[in-house]
Amino acid sequence: MNVVQYIDEVWSAKNPLLSSNPYQRAQARFWVDFIDTKVFEPADEIWSTKGEVQEKAKKEYIEALKILDKPYFGGDNFGFVYIAMTGYYMWFEAFKKCGNFSIERECPTLMALAKRCLQRDSVVNSFPNPERIVEFAFKIRKIYCV
Repeated sequence: MNVVQYIDEVWSAKNPLLSSNPYQRAQARFWVDFIDTKVFEPADEIWSTKGEVQEKAKKEYIEALKILDKPYFGGDNFGFVYIAMTGYYMWFEAFKKCGNFSIERECPTLMALAKRCLQRDSVVNSFPNPERIVEFAFKIRKIYCV
């Protein structure tokens, strides 16, 4: 996200990713930090563990996502917080197939936001095929012997 902040500072004239309002910028940075810590860590454990440890990670992951289950947790415009979450959206189908849980059932508002973000040309053109993500998820599980 440091690179995204740099890009915003250098080339933000037309479409800034962070608000010019200091309070809103601070809020966006707070949510990105929340995503980096509360979403990333349990997501990683879901792929690399099994049994009780994996179930605990699933619970923590879903609890973190439920906090983000709001229509516009990062403001009305696609920006900094949306970019931070977009990297996770492409894994949702893999979690369903490999982790045996549905993010859509647990966090319908966040899933609707994810679907809208995944329809943006800038996102569609930068993401791999979802089935390749699922294949990769199974490979990760195999590497970790789970």
